[in-house]
Amino acid sequence: MSKEIKKKFSLEFGKKEKVLNYACQTYQLSRPSKVGTVMALIRECQPSNFEEWEKWYFEKAFTDNKNPTKITKEVLEELGERLYTKIKEVVIPEWTEAFNQLTLQDCIDYIYNLTINRTYDGFIREKSVIEDNLAKKFNDVNFIQSDPELDHAGDIDYLGFVNEKAFGIQIKPVTSKANFGNYSPSERMKASFDDFTEKYGGKVFLVYSIDDKIKNEEVINDIASEIERLKKL
Repeated sequence: MSKEIKKKFSLEFGKKEKVLNYACQTYQLSRPSKVGTVMALIRECQPSNFEEWEKWYFEKAFTDNKNPTKITKEVLEELGERLYTKIKEVVIPEWTEAFNQLTLQDCIDYIYNLTINRTYDGFIREKSVIEDNLAKKFNDVNFIQSDPELDHAGDIDYLGFVNEKAFGIQIKPVTSKANFGNYSPSERMKASFDDFTEKYGGKVFLVYSIDDKIKNEEVINDIASEIERLKKL
C-alpha cells in the first residue's frame, strides 16, 4: 500500500487545468448527480490498488439524483464531450471578450471590492438571515456564529444550540434566478457535515438567501423537525 500512496495516478493538465476546472465546476459536470458519490464509493470499496477501485466504480456507481442511472465509461466520455463544447462555445468567447475589455482600474477595484465590500455584504446578510428570520422563528434556540476554525474546517456559518446539542447552518447567497435545486454539496463538504453531526449531534442545513430573505423556505420546516429531535436527546 505504501507504494500506491507514493505513486500519483492523477493526470497533469498544466496550464489547461484552470480552464478545465472552471468550466467543470461552473456547469456542474463532476457533481454526484453526474458521476455519483465518489468518496462514499471508494470508502466502501477500500481498494488495495488503482485497478480494484476502477473496476468497483464502474460496477457500483450510479448518479445521485431522483432517477439514478448506471455510470459507464461512455457516460464519463459524454460528460467530457459536454465539457469541451462548453469551453469552446461559451467559456473561450466570454473570456476573450473579458480579456479585451479588462483595465488596470478593473483589477484595482476588484481586489478592493472583494476584500472590503463583499465581506461586509456577506456579514450583514448572514446576520440578517439569522437575526431577522431564524432567531425570531425559533426563539428557544441559541444561535451563535461559528468560530473561524470551525468555519474553515466544517463550512458552518452558525450553530443553533438546543440544550447541549447543536445543528449547523451554512448560508449561501443566490440570485433571484438561481436554480439552487441543482446544487449539491461536494464530497469534502459532506464529510465536514458528517464530522459536525458526530461532534454536536445535529444536522447541517443549507440556507439559500436573497439579501435578507430565505429562498428555500422549506428548510425552515426541516430545521423545526431537527430542533424537536434534539430536544428529545
